Amino acid sequence: MSKQQAHSEHPLDGILRTDRIPHIWCTGCGIGTAFSSCLVAMQGCGIDLKKTVMVSGIGCSGRAAGYVKLDSYHTTHGRAIPFATGMKLANPNLNVVVFSGDGDLFAIGGNHFIHAARRNVDLTVVCVNNFNYGMTGGQAAATTPSLARTTTTPLGNPESPFNLPLLAYAAGATYVARWTILHTRDLTKSFEEALLRRGFSFIEVLAPCPTGYGRRNREKPLETLQIYRERTITRNGAHPSEVILDFGKGITLGKFVDLERPTCTEMYDRTCRPSLDVSA
Repeated sequence: MSKQQAHSEHPLDGILRTDRIPHIWCTGCGIGTAFSSCLVAMQGCGIDLKKTVMVSGIGCSGRAAGYVKLDSYHTTHGRAIPFATGMKLANPNLNVVVFSGDGDLFAIGGNHFIHAARRNVDLTVVCVNNFNYGMTGGQAAATTPSLARTTTTPLGNPESPFNLPLLAYAAGATYVARWTILHTRDLTKSFEEALLRRGFSFIEVLAPCPTGYGRRNREKPLETLQIYRERTITRNGAHPSEVILDFGKGITLGKFVDLERPTCTEMYDRTCRPSLDVSA
């Protein structure tokens, strides 16, 4: 191998569709960092990538499925989890990852999220939370902070946002964590844990959106990272009801839930499959 070849190779070349690079994400966007951490975890945790699927919905984060060199599916808006659920139920041996955004997963797709968590479908669900609909014009989302400005709330958002870790926990998720794109080591470790465990795993990733949310709230990407550095506190094991996300008061990070209960497939096998004991 020549020096030129060695320098031209990237550690993720084996899992990236390099023919589709450069990507479409804006300068300063955090989705690429979250995506990279997810791919590093996929390669590093030892799962069989030939049996690994990535599913995305519509939105900026939803474009991730188009850049990964795996079986991948770019689905309709809000329907990533139903597609993923169908794959997992049809072939329980698959590792199924849903990688999408806050609008796709918790607005139009919110009902699908809570029922997949309730059923404990064996999925790894990643939500890149940039606090607005970044791709379609910067509208307010279910995660937009109170009083924040968007194209649909130019005077400030009058509504309260979802607490995503609490919502996931209350719905029945068995693994719940939150990190920022600045905390890449913790984020990558969390991805690895989620990929290797059974049950419905949920990871929220806080990421800047300079073009949409940041511009309208007069917040530059480096200022967002400064907030992530100065106003976050890691509290592993904190109860999700105590987790906060307030740019003024503070942001709670960590792994909040990690428990075991039967998965959706296991419960169906227990209750719905006919007995194989013909001698009874």
